Amino acid sequence: MTDITTETDITTETGITTETHALEAPGATIHYDIRRRAADEGTDHPALFLIGSPMTAEGFATLASYFTDRTVVTYDPRAAGRSVRTDGATETMPEEHADDLRRVIEALGAGPVDLFASSGGAVNALALVAGHPHLVRTLVAHEPPTAQVLPDREAALAVCADVHATYQRDGMGPAMAKFLAVVSRKGPFRDDWATDPAPDPAAFGLPAEDDGSRDDPLLGQNMRGCTAYRPDFAALRTASTRIVVAVGEESADQFPGRSAAGVAAGLGTEPTVFPSHHGGFLGGEFGQQGAPEPFARTLRAVLDASP
Repeated sequence: MTDITTETDITTETGITTETHALEAPGATIHYDIRRRAADEGTDHPALFLIGSPMTAEGFATLASYFTDRTVVTYDPRAAGRSVRTDGATETMPEEHADDLRRVIEALGAGPVDLFASSGGAVNALALVAGHPHLVRTLVAHEPPTAQVLPDREAALAVCADVHATYQRDGMGPAMAKFLAVVSRKGPFRDDWATDPAPDPAAFGLPAEDDGSRDDPLLGQNMRGCTAYRPDFAALRTASTRIVVAVGEESADQFPGRSAAGVAAGLGTEPTVFPSHHGGFLGGEFGQQGAPEPFARTLRAVLDASP
């Protein structure tokens, strides 16, 4: 395992130093960033990882700005952003992401970390904790979209597989339109979902024509593996890691929010309600706006409650 510091930047107005690292892993080069105070005064807080999937590090810029009192680590997941796959694989499984996270945490060498993981990142973090609980003190799993925990799991899995198949057949626009319809849908999926007319890409501002590319990290690499992942609840319930499942107050009845409730039930807990929606921590990244300040306050309170 090789870890190379590729860039260092000091933002003087905030006193934050940002280092960018590249870590060689089997089949990919994983890029991650470490933010810490330029004048390192030490801290009682564990390092805080902020992760998504396939959301890259830049999606957590706003949320990280509320945690300047501790070291914050963000990264680009395998096959997304800077973390290019080198083995030609067309799909990535949560277990692979978990192994990448393990490597990054071990390279940091800072002991057990706190981990806020959203969406597909939360699925990957559950896989990490199931196998390596000693690496994570507290996991906040925000709306992990695994269909395996839903009462309508068969229909949900079929819908997600259809999004992937649509991408392979028709390209990004038609598939992304279906994906957006899936994640915004309220309530269970019907068994006869296939009879629904396909959404019009133009209604979402998406192109209908196929540009021929098939390298989208969401629709191609992660769509099936993420949503079909079955958490190892036996391992998670006995893990030393404190696991808090989070759900958005505005998105609890949508697919990822319903999955969060199912994961919490599998752990024998109740989900913790966070402000806003599935992207509640966003402050304009990727053109999306949540409620990042109250979201960060809630996250801080959850982390501070850890023993």
